[in-house]
Parts: sequence; C-alpha cells; structure tokens
Amino acid sequence: MFFRGQTIGKYRILSSLGSGGFGVVYLAEDTWIDKKVALKVPHKQNLDSVEMLKEPRLLASMSHPNIVTVLTAEKQDDVFFIVMEYVPGETLEHIIVQEGILDLTRALDFSCQICNAVDHAHRAGILHRDLRPGNMLVSESGMLKVTDFGTSRYLEIAAHGTTVIGSPPYMAPEQFHGKAVFASDIYSVGVTMYQMLTGTMPYDTPAPADIARLARGELLSSPRIRNPKIPKAINDIILHAMAPDPIERYQRASELLNDLLAAREPAPRRASRRGGTATADATVAEIQSRLKARETPPARFCWHCRKPLHARADRCPFCNESQ
Repeated sequence: MFFRGQTIGKYRILSSLGSGGFGVVYLAEDTWIDKKVALKVPHKQNLDSVEMLKEPRLLASMSHPNIVTVLTAEKQDDVFFIVMEYVPGETLEHIIVQEGILDLTRALDFSCQICNAVDHAHRAGILHRDLRPGNMLVSESGMLKVTDFGTSRYLEIAAHGTTVIGSPPYMAPEQFHGKAVFASDIYSVGVTMYQMLTGTMPYDTPAPADIARLARGELLSSPRIRNPKIPKAINDIILHAMAPDPIERYQRASELLNDLLAAREPAPRRASRRGGTATADATVAEIQSRLKARETPPARFCWHCRKPLHARADRCPFCNESQ
C-alpha cells in the first residue's frame, strides 16, 4: 500500500517489515522528531471507526515493557494506520527457524517475558487469542515484546471469545469451537515453549477430524521424548500449560511464571537429621512452604536488568543483583 520513500503526513516510509493476515507493517521515520517507528496498515480499510480503533485502543490501555507500545493512530490520504514503537531485532519465530532448539536458559528467559506480557494483558481483561512466535519481537538486547493485538478482545461481558480466531498450530482445543478463555492464551504459551525447547511443533496442524483427538490430548507427546535434555520440572510445566481441558491448565500467566522461576532456582540444601524431631520439622516446613505458596505476591522486575523476578526472590537469577 505504501512504497519506499513515500511520505504520509509526517512519516517517511523506509521499508516494509512484513505482512500478515490482518495488515502490512512498515518501518518509517517520524520526520518531526527524527525517530524510527513502525506503521501498521490494516488490510481492511472500509471498517467503521470503532472497529478500526479497536487494536490501538487495546494497546493504549496497557503499558508494559514486554508489550509493544502504541504511539497513536492516524488517517492520512484516506489510509488508516497505527503508529507503534519500532523494535529493531527479529521475531521469535525467525530465531527458532534459524537456531532450532534454543538454549534452556534463553528459552526460559523468553518464556518468563511472554508470561509477564500475557499476565499484564489478562489483568487488563484482554485476551490475545493469537499468541505465537511470529507475533513476538526480540530486540537486539534480548527484550521480548508481544505484538499484534488485532485479534484480541475484552472479556468484560462475554464469558469467552465467541469467534474462531487464532493460528491453528497454537490454538487450544476450545478455540476451535469459539470458546476462547484466558487459559487458551496459556495453552499458546505452552506450545511456544514446546517449540523453543524441541525445535518442532508438538503436533501437525490439526485437521477438522483431529479436533476431538486434540481435546482428548491424544495428539500431544511429552517434549522430553523429542529433547531428553529438558529437565523434568520444565517438561511437566509445559504439559500443565497444554492440558487439553482448560480447567486443568494454569489459569493465570503469573502461576506459570512462578513455576518457571521456581524450577530454574537451585533446590535449597537440607541439613541431615535423625529421629522423630527431624520428621516433624520436615512436615512443618512442608506445610509452611505450601501456605507461603498460596500467598505469592505478583511477579516483579529486577531494578538492574528489568528481567522478571520470582515473587520472593531477593537476588536476580539473570544478573545476580540484590533486590
């Protein structure tokens, strides 16, 4: 729709960044402040203003380092477009295609950042419905940002999203029936984790005849079968996130995040003791641990590297800075 060197209002088109089912994204320069931005031009330009402004309004309602920032929305020369921050780097999909199986530490880093973004969106009542590596931008510094909220919706009135929307390889079973809920986004995160740690999808794109088998969990195999180096704790977390029944999945991204951060922390050493007192102490410690787990506060970020922290961590597992 735009071409290189074209000027739209105050924006000069530099190149095309990519095209998807809902629009084309261009790299442009804001000539007023000499800043690079991303312009998203929806394919459908004949919608009413309320529908056109849906995505920018959703993005404007959120402010999070792991979610792409919307700057404004404009209409110039009868062309509507969304102006967003430009994230120099690559999509997570491109990284997986180029590298195959990602290093465990790096994959968990990306997973934690995705969880932070999803948790923030869900707390704002926003269901993404199309979470996949192609909609995740990774900056040159390793910061991951979730983008493309064009398929998102608020879950304020309806109990679930009633439209069949998403990318089939990443869709939860209930999404194929137009019953997307917050746990559906968690399923998509689980598929993304599976892909990062095995270099492959958990199963082929489900055909209509496969939906019932998908809902029964018959298409899913353990990621450790494809990559034995995956720790059992991480393997179990992925399978929990991809449980076929949404009730059996993580209900909140913060729950998934806390389990990921706990799994990557070294297990505390326990002093060896004998007798009934030791057994009693161990029982009390276990009860106290469970009680504390139920009181887990929201996840937070390291002051130094801005990476996600475990709820009670006093030291960042990424940069080792005290909090």
